[in-house]
Amino acid sequence: MPTQSLPPLNRQFVAHFGEMGSKWGINRTVGQIYALIFISERALNADEIAELLEFSRSNVSMGLKELQAWRLVRLRHHPGDRREYFEAPSDVWEIFRVLAEERRRREIEPTLSMLRMALLEEPSSDEERHAQQRMREMHDLIDRLMKWFDDVQRLAPETAMQLMGMGATVTRVLGLKDRLTGAKEKKPAS
Repeated sequence: MPTQSLPPLNRQFVAHFGEMGSKWGINRTVGQIYALIFISERALNADEIAELLEFSRSNVSMGLKELQAWRLVRLRHHPGDRREYFEAPSDVWEIFRVLAEERRRREIEPTLSMLRMALLEEPSSDEERHAQQRMREMHDLIDRLMKWFDDVQRLAPETAMQLMGMGATVTRVLGLKDRLTGAKEKKPAS
């Protein structure tokens, strides 16, 4: 039985992150470790994490290594204490940027690379020409999205938040326009 325990709200958040972890491409344990570090008021060491989450020390160590590889936790040392402490960046925008960059590096860049190589091949049949055209469309869309993403990454967080707010406004305006256009098209002819 742990000497420390998480308050119910914290436990609920940690449990949810664990469940969502598998949908995000990480295991449940890593998701829960990150959630705990994220909501903690102070940096935690591996022993504290293991005790609070009731995980083995080895599972916590492996999870912390994965989170460090993703650059989602920072290592801290306290004077006079040989243990390593871990904390999450305090700025959620920074966390989003790191996650997006890592996903891009691990998932999107290899796909773009494969598509570029496929587009350099000389198609030998109509079937390959059709497939290559579809690949070109996919490449162009992903490439355009990545250029847009690069532009957004360079924005100040406040500007990016304003831009996201504009997206909702534009959607509402376009939705209204579509309803008006659709309403005119559906009027019966007299």
